[in-house]
Amino acid sequence: MTIQGKAIAVRHVLIDEASAGQRIDNFLLRHAKGVPKSHIYRILRGGEVRVNGRRVQQTYRLLEGDEVRIPPLRVAQPTASAPAPAGKPLPVVWEDDALVVVDKPAGKAVHGGSGVSYGVIEQLRSQRPQARMLELAHRLDRETSGLLIIAKKRSALTALHDMMREGRSEKRYLTLVPGRWLNPLQHIKVPLFKYLTAEGERRVRVSAEGKPSHSVVRLVRRWRRFSLLEVELKTGRTHQIRVHLAHLGFPLCGDDKYGDFALNRQLQGEGLKRMFLHAASLRFAHPLTAAALDLHAPLPDDLQQFIDYLDAEDGPEDA
Repeated sequence: MTIQGKAIAVRHVLIDEASAGQRIDNFLLRHAKGVPKSHIYRILRGGEVRVNGRRVQQTYRLLEGDEVRIPPLRVAQPTASAPAPAGKPLPVVWEDDALVVVDKPAGKAVHGGSGVSYGVIEQLRSQRPQARMLELAHRLDRETSGLLIIAKKRSALTALHDMMREGRSEKRYLTLVPGRWLNPLQHIKVPLFKYLTAEGERRVRVSAEGKPSHSVVRLVRRWRRFSLLEVELKTGRTHQIRVHLAHLGFPLCGDDKYGDFALNRQLQGEGLKRMFLHAASLRFAHPLTAAALDLHAPLPDDLQQFIDYLDAEDGPEDA
């Protein structure tokens, strides 16, 4: 995208249900892609943006029926960029008019950026052009498979964010680690600090400077060389499961950031081609109706095949 110098005349936008609850600054950033953030905040401070004829702060949350005046802006014009390909439909685990939960395949980013031209959200928008709104309620790492929630209404998105921030949802993952995990149930509470490497890559480490984080680990099965664990997230820090388990000496099998790289090469030869991490279950109250939702996604074929391989070749721990 490049700024082409094309200015759009004054616009008056009537806020519908899909946009209600959104902050005015985020609304403008979405409706004026390519305009620098600094300019968006400048026109807000200068009073050029009006809601119902009045100046508003950048933190103002839009209400259904508000009329927003957007001044002329120079916006980015697409230059030879292909639309997101529709691709194979994503498996839908649950859906209603407020949200959709899909079973994301490994290797697919949840959104475009950082060298990825498009992801799950762009694919869904391409497949559902009639949808008034589709927004990610949370994130999964690119190599993680499993359950992902997408909101179809602004009110649902806001409620889901509140629910997750307050710990009123339950997310459980399945992962495989090398070695013998001993405790049937173990709480991991160590702070995590996010930083960038010299190459600009996002990383996380255990540090007193970091944010509090809490994982609950349950032993599912053991073989002679490996342990299958279920990890429940009480907080949702970046790379939390990966860093917590690596910190205790149990890096995730196939993890290319925090894992045992020599072991990963060996596992490639044994059939495990990617990180063994799967978002297996979600439990939460529906954000609008409060109905209890208990959703599950079975292990994808590649991970289940490696479990079958361990059953056949590695044997149980007491063999």
